[in-house]
Amino acid sequence: MSTVLIVDDSAVDRLLAGGCFRGTDLEVTYATNGREALDQIRRDPPDAIVTDMLMPELDGLELVQEVKSSWQTLPVVLMTGHGSEETAVDALNAGAASYVPKKNLSRDLEETVRNLLVIASAHEAEQQLLESLQSVELHFQIGNNIQGLRPLITLIQSHLRQMEACDDSEILRVSTALQESLMNAIEHGNLDMDSSLRQDGGTAYSELGLSRRQEEPYASRLVHVTAKINRERMTLVVRDEGNGFDPYGLPDPTDPTNLQKVSGRGLLLIRTFMDDVSFNTRANEITMIKRLSE
Repeated sequence: MSTVLIVDDSAVDRLLAGGCFRGTDLEVTYATNGREALDQIRRDPPDAIVTDMLMPELDGLELVQEVKSSWQTLPVVLMTGHGSEETAVDALNAGAASYVPKKNLSRDLEETVRNLLVIASAHEAEQQLLESLQSVELHFQIGNNIQGLRPLITLIQSHLRQMEACDDSEILRVSTALQESLMNAIEHGNLDMDSSLRQDGGTAYSELGLSRRQEEPYASRLVHVTAKINRERMTLVVRDEGNGFDPYGLPDPTDPTNLQKVSGRGLLLIRTFMDDVSFNTRANEITMIKRLSE
């Protein structure tokens, strides 16, 4: 059973966050601030951390910095609220793996944590493949099944580890960027789903996704993925077969005030975790570059 450590100085907010995992197979533990969280991690490391940003003793940013220093593969999810946006951006840059606005916890927190647990769970045996590998170029064509993303991401992780091009913390962040780009390609590209359907917290968004996975032209569309990896540089290209979009019409992902908006969340994470991000003219293809060993 995986364990999630929730860190928040507000008893009410701790319970709200913990309630998102009620009835699941995830065990929840609690800490009231970053200092207490570190003591718990040293005694019994959890599998993921969910933390508030503004706390006494040791705040969310400082907790992320400490975790990245000593537990590089331990994913940290930020709970963001009004007034904590700038600190949250700093924490993402410092090593946090993702974030969820507090107003969206009930809808998004469990899924976000589960996605990160999947990303972080690559097996050691997969790291031992092709020890002498210096570079690799991989090409994939995948359908619109979200469950199919896990083996693809795990394979790319294994190549990065084999070449020892970056540490586990960076592998986790690159993997998060790749997953977000794949989710965008499937949901907003191939299935042509609008994020505005998620605003009210209802089921309209998920129901539309289920429907369009069975309908043409959406059902037969593919996602094309190219990964070029060597010890100095990684280039990821993700292309969908949808109609494209205007990436400049999204909220500015570099503006901390936009952390509370549903649309643009994936792009914010991608731009934070990758060094260069660009789109083709039609904007149905994204190219992401990560410089590895300098």
